[in-house]
Amino acid sequence: MPAIPMGDIPAWYADRFGAGRLCVVHPDESLSWGEMAVRANRRAVALKRLGVRKNDLVALVLPNENAVFELAFALWKLGATPCVISPRLPAAELSAILDVAGPSAIFASDPAIQQAAGALPAEYGLREGTDDVLPSVIGKHWKAITSGGSSGRPKVIIDLGPGAVDPDEPLLNLPQGGTVLNAGPLYHNAPFRFISGALHRGNSVVSMPRFDAEEALRLIEHYRVAWANLVPTMMNRIWSLPEEVRSRYDVSSLEAVWHTAAPMPAWLKEAWIGWLGPEKVWEIYGGTERQGNTVISGTDWLTHRGSVGRPINCHIRIVGEDGQELGCNEVGEIQLLPVTGAGSTYRYLGAEPRRSRDGYESIGDFGWLDEDGFLYIADRRDDLIIRGGMNIYPAEIENALSEHPGVDVAVVIGLPDRDLGSIVHAIVQRSRNNEKPVTAETLSAFLATKLARYKLPAGYEFTEQPLRDEAGKVRRSRLRAERIALRTNADVTPADA
Repeated sequence: MPAIPMGDIPAWYADRFGAGRLCVVHPDESLSWGEMAVRANRRAVALKRLGVRKNDLVALVLPNENAVFELAFALWKLGATPCVISPRLPAAELSAILDVAGPSAIFASDPAIQQAAGALPAEYGLREGTDDVLPSVIGKHWKAITSGGSSGRPKVIIDLGPGAVDPDEPLLNLPQGGTVLNAGPLYHNAPFRFISGALHRGNSVVSMPRFDAEEALRLIEHYRVAWANLVPTMMNRIWSLPEEVRSRYDVSSLEAVWHTAAPMPAWLKEAWIGWLGPEKVWEIYGGTERQGNTVISGTDWLTHRGSVGRPINCHIRIVGEDGQELGCNEVGEIQLLPVTGAGSTYRYLGAEPRRSRDGYESIGDFGWLDEDGFLYIADRRDDLIIRGGMNIYPAEIENALSEHPGVDVAVVIGLPDRDLGSIVHAIVQRSRNNEKPVTAETLSAFLATKLARYKLPAGYEFTEQPLRDEAGKVRRSRLRAERIALRTNADVTPADA
């Protein structure tokens, strides 16, 4: 069918399914499609009175709550662009991002952010608006996502897709008119992209303010969830539940579980495939900029173990340090070119794209292609550790550490060394399910059976602080800088290097 304005979506589904059909639910409040249509329209009227116009960018500095989508639909109705931003950012980082974004308005639930940034409250417009229905306008850009980047310099990624959608267009085998679970923070790209896409296709969204492994299973059972997007950390925490807890819940309604955002340990992937079936476990790889994506099913993964799939919307090549294209099974920089052409999917605020002369771009990863065209990821280019001239990919060590039952999350970084250039350092969050806390000696012996000696960590650090955010992302550059600054005071247990 022809694309319709995103701002018309709530009213369209209220007419199609009935106004009482569930649209979105968070623990404190649920909204039907009819209620979403009314609320989004009222907010749009108030925003228009405020001066928000077509193609304006508006910042939503909000946690997971219904207001995210009420405001998003209101902005899409006006042809404006919602820019979702984490409310958990340090004040200085939030201020820097807002300076780059230059939003026409800012919305926040946190009173401190409201005061510091001059933000409007999340409930703005619900009482000020009227029930006179505004006609929807199609804006140039349907979303904007912020990024601190590996360098720490903020930028805003403007999606060049317009504010219109074909509700029948397939997207990652999302159902139409089904029920979808959101377990991630909506201020990150994948949750916002996929859950917006779920709503655009008439799905009811069950959204979690904060991820909890057992609660996720309870929600899947209670709402008969058909589709979910998780990150490997979430999947590990679900799998790490005692078997009697995990088996307590009926997850037979699940038709697809997608994962993205971080490397997936092979053992964990195998566990989920064995639990749900290979046809239900899917992975998508790519960047917020949409230069390209690869997709792989669990079925294909079993015959291409470790792959992130084949391209679905782009051309891929692997290049060496000299810029020349490499052959099959040779590790180099991954470069992508969208099938719609260079520069067709995004533009930056606060940065410039780095494209080759023929339009290919890197998103900072190393990897290789096999003979069948399946892509494999080695690691982030910026995270590569060079120890005595040997290239070491942190993800390989992290995946091995994650196989130990005493490890919840592990992050590996390189620290400067006068002799070797860099040494491997592991930062570990211990599993809460283990009665006896894991030690550096135990992990050293465990890894020695899985990795070459030069890849073994020279030191282990155990921490209670979160290492990955709710979207599974980790900023190794920040962890590395903090450890270098505080190295003499760090609680580090040396290992035999």
